[in-house]
Amino acid sequence: MTELFSGTRSVLLYFLLAASTALLLRRLVLIPDEIFRKLLHCILLGSLLVWVLAFETWWMAALTAAIFTVAVYPILFLAERIQGYSQFVTERKSGELKSSLVLVFAMFILVLTVCWGWLGDKYVTLAALYAWGFGDAAAALVGKRFGKHPLTGRHIEGRKSVEGSLAMFLVSFLCVTVILMARGGLTAPVCLVIAGATAAVSTAAELFSLQGRDTITCPLAAMAVLLPLLHFLGGGL
Repeated sequence: MTELFSGTRSVLLYFLLAASTALLLRRLVLIPDEIFRKLLHCILLGSLLVWVLAFETWWMAALTAAIFTVAVYPILFLAERIQGYSQFVTERKSGELKSSLVLVFAMFILVLTVCWGWLGDKYVTLAALYAWGFGDAAAALVGKRFGKHPLTGRHIEGRKSVEGSLAMFLVSFLCVTVILMARGGLTAPVCLVIAGATAAVSTAAELFSLQGRDTITCPLAAMAVLLPLLHFLGGGL
């Protein structure tokens, strides 16, 4: 029970500090809407690191993530009734923030259960999720600001660009490399090979994911590449 309380306290403290800082900045500084959207996105992703580090038992982390989602969802539902709320948090459509919360934490619990609960490796949980998360944020920001070469096709939805996809690949590659190096058990060249393959597949999954389903498809695609490569290249899974 000590772990449950201490871990939950760490997560709540993180959200209190991160959300308060973001909202204060939103009030005091003129932050472009898209940057603020991705700031909220990164805060949500950052919490997953706190969950992984604050808990030593996978099912406690999964349980508190589920409880947190159930508790916060109605709060966001009520907040939507406040005039100006949707504009303040830069929602593209009503209910976007709470829907994103549910999807991100559903995937977190799934990946956590497979990678940490079944395979016993908490670092791989982060690698699979961050291959998508921070790369997706980079793709949106870079693509919108510097995207000059559009990518089109009947299976590509929205405004995608070569610059945005390259940004996603590079940030995904960096995230997975750092996590695998921190995890240990692999040589640097092997880490780079696995990170490159994972980033490439995650970038492709994001490019062809329709109707915002990249929250689901990208982590699953990352796991589909990451886990076999770790197994066959001496990662110990």
